[in-house]
Amino acid sequence: MREAFKFAAWAVLCFVLLGCETEVKKTGQHAMVPGVSSTEITLGSSLALEGHASYLGTQTLRGALSYLRNVNALGGVHGRLITLQAINDGYDPTRCLANTHQLISSGNVFSLFGFVGTPTTVRVLPLIEDAKIPLVGAFTGANALRVPFNPYVFNIRASYYQETKAAVDLLVSRMKYKRVAVFYQYDAYGFDGLMGTELALREVGLAPVARGSYVRGGIDIDEALQRIVGAQPDAVVLVGTYEPCAEFIKKADALGLDAAFFNLSFVGAEELARRLPDDIKGEVLVSQVVPPPSAPQVRDLMGIADDYVRHLNEFYPDDVPNAVGLEGYLNARVLVEGLRRAGRNLTRESFMNALESMEEFPLGGYASVAFTPKDHQGLDMVYYTVLENGEFKLIDDTDLLLKRRALVKLEEPVKQ
Repeated sequence: MREAFKFAAWAVLCFVLLGCETEVKKTGQHAMVPGVSSTEITLGSSLALEGHASYLGTQTLRGALSYLRNVNALGGVHGRLITLQAINDGYDPTRCLANTHQLISSGNVFSLFGFVGTPTTVRVLPLIEDAKIPLVGAFTGANALRVPFNPYVFNIRASYYQETKAAVDLLVSRMKYKRVAVFYQYDAYGFDGLMGTELALREVGLAPVARGSYVRGGIDIDEALQRIVGAQPDAVVLVGTYEPCAEFIKKADALGLDAAFFNLSFVGAEELARRLPDDIKGEVLVSQVVPPPSAPQVRDLMGIADDYVRHLNEFYPDDVPNAVGLEGYLNARVLVEGLRRAGRNLTRESFMNALESMEEFPLGGYASVAFTPKDHQGLDMVYYTVLENGEFKLIDDTDLLLKRRALVKLEEPVKQ
C-alpha cells in the first residue's frame, strides 16, 4: 500500500511518496465519512512551502510527517494509513482561503491539520465552522482561535498573549527594564502580539514607548526602525518573521541601540540566528512553546523530543532538528492519539470527543497535553531562549543569565 502526502504550489499538486511505487488512489470519495476509507484517513493542510515564510511551513510539515510516516510504517491507526494533503499558500490569507475551500469541498478530507500562520488560519475560520470540520495543531498562537471558544479548533501550543506576558515578565519584572517598544507585522499576527504586549505592560503600569510596523512579506523596516530607535528603549518586543526581525535587529544595533530584542516563537529561531552576526550588543531572545530539541534538559521538559530527533534523522536526514519541527511533530502525535482513542468506527464527532478526553496525554518529562469539552488549548508552557554563539539556547536559570549578562538595572553592582 502506498501512502501519499500531497504538496502544492498554488494550483499544482505534487506528491511525496512514502511507500512502494504503485499509483496513489484517491480515498474517501464514496465513504460516509469524508476522508475516511477502509484503508486510509486523509488530512488536509494549507501552509507556506515557498516564499518568505517557507522555513516555518516546511519545518512544521516535516516534523509532522516524521511522526506520521513512522505511524504508517507500523501499520497506521486501526488498520488505516494516514495521508496528508498539504497545499502551499505562501503565507497569503487569500490563497489559504482558496486552498481550504478546495480541501473541504473535495469531500476527501477528514480533518484539517497543521495550518501555519495567524492571518492565514484566522481567515478560514468561517469555512471551518460552516463545514463543521476539526482543525488540529495550527502553528499560531492567535487569540481569535481561542476566544470566543470554537468547538472545532484544537490548539496545542500556548497563545501569543501568553508569550507576550512571558516577555514582559522577563524584561520588566526580572530585568527591570521600563522602556519597552514593539516592532510588529501589520496584520492579525502582529496586532495579536502588540495587543498582548500592551495588556501585559498595562498590568505593571507601563505602556510601549514606541510602536513600529512593517508590511507582511516585505523587509522595509526603516520607518519603524527610526521611530523605535528614536525612543531609545531598553527592550524591544518583536512580533514578526525571521527576515524582517533580523533586519531590524542588525540595523538597530548598527545605529547604536543597546537593547534586549525579544522575539516570539513564530519568528523561526534557527533562521533568525542564521541571519544575525555574533557581535550584537544587546541580548537577542526568543520565547518558545516547546523546548529546543538540543537542550541538555529536554528529556525532563518534553521527552518526545528524542523521538522527534530520531524520526527526523530517519526520514529527513539532511534536516537539523529545531523547535518549529518539534512543534509539528508534537501536533502529529496529539492528532494520532485522538484517532486511536476514537476507534475503528471513526467520525469527526468521535474524533473530537476523543481529543476532549485527553485529560493528561504524556509527552515525556514534565509535559502533558490536556483538553476538555470547554478548553481546547493543550499546553500553556513558554520557554525562554537566548542567542549564544549562533544558537538559541534554553535559559534554565534566569537569575544566572541576568547576573552573567549584567542586564538587571539595579542601583547596586551585581554580585557574582
